[in-house]
Amino acid sequence: MADFPLLLEPADLAARLPFADNDKVLIVEQAKAENFIANHIPGSVWLDFKMLQSAGQPAPGKLPPMDQISAALSAIGLTPDTHVICSDDEGGGWAGRMIWVLDCIGHTRYSYLNGGLTAWLAEGLPTAGGEVTPTASDYRAELVNSDCTLSKEQIIARLGQPDFAVWDARSREEYTGEKVNAQRGGHIPGAVNYEWTRGMDKERGLKINDLEKFRALLKDMGIDESKEIATHCQTHHRSGFTYLVGKILGFNIKGYDGSWAEWGNDPATPVNTGEQP
Repeated sequence: MADFPLLLEPADLAARLPFADNDKVLIVEQAKAENFIANHIPGSVWLDFKMLQSAGQPAPGKLPPMDQISAALSAIGLTPDTHVICSDDEGGGWAGRMIWVLDCIGHTRYSYLNGGLTAWLAEGLPTAGGEVTPTASDYRAELVNSDCTLSKEQIIARLGQPDFAVWDARSREEYTGEKVNAQRGGHIPGAVNYEWTRGMDKERGLKINDLEKFRALLKDMGIDESKEIATHCQTHHRSGFTYLVGKILGFNIKGYDGSWAEWGNDPATPVNTGEQP
């Protein structure tokens, strides 16, 4: 069985290529299709990130039906005993969301490729080109871990409690209510805002910022291992990255997949505006 850390460096992955079938490792790339075709990690397969979203209204980022997840994972050849290496070309949003989906279905064998395809290319590591046709499998997904997600109702019940925090991964303008992407703008009362791309190092191919400095920054914001943390954005895409960071730092972090698309379109939910939580 393959042994990989949760946060996997590109050079360390490159040193172990190619994988044999009995290694039970699958590199799943969620970069833009044209970027995958032009250059991808040898042996990787492409997954359309839309397949892991429900696309329902008003909250298109919710976990999709299990048969949709089963079809998507079967199409790329995933099996229950396969270690998944998740990658994208945007610094971890889609890859982090895939890890959240894997958590929800109890598939705990996974890693995040630090910086994804962007870092891989920046480091000049070997690439392949063209389309890839995976050998399909018969993956049967089941929702076995609802504890990786918090619902709107659960968040409302926890608001104001000292051992609870909300990490809003949207832009400052969305958080304050200056930019409105739902019926109402603003943020969940008590939520703290740290926009997702600020957590990536653009000088290192979008790798995650220094982890101990990141941990200290988050602690100063009120986000640490002592709290249950809900993270969200508009559709739980950008917060795929913040969910991932929380996992890497060992936090009790959970995705709010309804996100602002659900919260901001519900006239009954509490909303704050402005800079302050």
